[in-house]
Amino acid sequence: MVTTDVQGSKKGTLLVTGGAGFIGSHFVELAIRSQYNVVVLDALTYAGHRENLEQIKDLLTSNTHYDFIHGSIADQQLVSGLLRNYHITGVVNFAAETHVDRSINGPGEFIETNIAGTFNLLRCALAYYESLPAEGREKFRYLQVSTDEVFGSLGPTGKFNEQTPFEPNSPYSASKAAADFLVHAWFHTYGFPSVTTHCSNNYGPRQYPEKLIPFMITSALTEKPLGVYGDGQNVRDWIHVEDHCAGIMLAFETGKTGRRYCFGGNEEWKNIDLVKLICKELDKLQPCPDGKKYESTITFVKDRAGHDQRYAIDDSLAQKELGFKRRYDFRTGLASTVEWYVRNQEWCKKVIRRK
Repeated sequence: MVTTDVQGSKKGTLLVTGGAGFIGSHFVELAIRSQYNVVVLDALTYAGHRENLEQIKDLLTSNTHYDFIHGSIADQQLVSGLLRNYHITGVVNFAAETHVDRSINGPGEFIETNIAGTFNLLRCALAYYESLPAEGREKFRYLQVSTDEVFGSLGPTGKFNEQTPFEPNSPYSASKAAADFLVHAWFHTYGFPSVTTHCSNNYGPRQYPEKLIPFMITSALTEKPLGVYGDGQNVRDWIHVEDHCAGIMLAFETGKTGRRYCFGGNEEWKNIDLVKLICKELDKLQPCPDGKKYESTITFVKDRAGHDQRYAIDDSLAQKELGFKRRYDFRTGLASTVEWYVRNQEWCKKVIRRK
């Protein structure tokens, strides 16, 4: 690997793993706009796409630098080389297998990426951190992007917060919980400067169409039935991806090391009500050719194994300590998201073909 002495940004150079994915690519945009240099490391599995980062070149200034590296966080030689050669000042780890259904059918990849991959990233980052002079160690930080699913399932009342015990119920959430415990151990045992964030369900442009909102949109646009799990009464709290990324940046820049921070949308929706709302937006934007309403194509399918009933997040700590604020109204954000998928149907077809 050629040594790369990145010049320009006074804010430093971030290694963003999984940066070609849905949330990661939005964070990369924010980081470039915030005047960081960015190195993206992504394995480009089915949910990661170079196209998600095409707009980055238009955001670069004379003071910012961006590189993309195709590779895995489990590659010790590659990760160690990137940290040294780019003089990385912070790591933000989005790299993960994330879909619950896939974890049920094939948990092995989730163990390899989410646990073993995170271990390798931490191992390399700690060795690099310990090699830095005092000034470099003072500036360096690692942020682990996690999920609210590590907390398990809620009843009809209450919300998850930073003190909620872990109780993961799927191979996906169990693998993320394990990774979070590793990050905590690195902080507690080695003094490694880490922060972990947990978020509620994200929505917005460029989300891979296996997730609920884009799945329903793309299914409707391709004249497929809208299959809703069980009775559709499962509840999720929705946050716009840009609000989530803004929270991650706040946690990275100003959060206390060793802390966990939760970010939610304060927008709880039953799955069936959300799907009906998507249908109404599609009726306005691209009516069915035969004149029927999209809602008439909703069907109920066999429930997911171990399907958590309800998630909701209390992000008052992030608001108090970090100054976190949401910008997106859910109905407005959802309408713009549906419109994006209607306008970008070719993108959807392209990424689905790669799975």
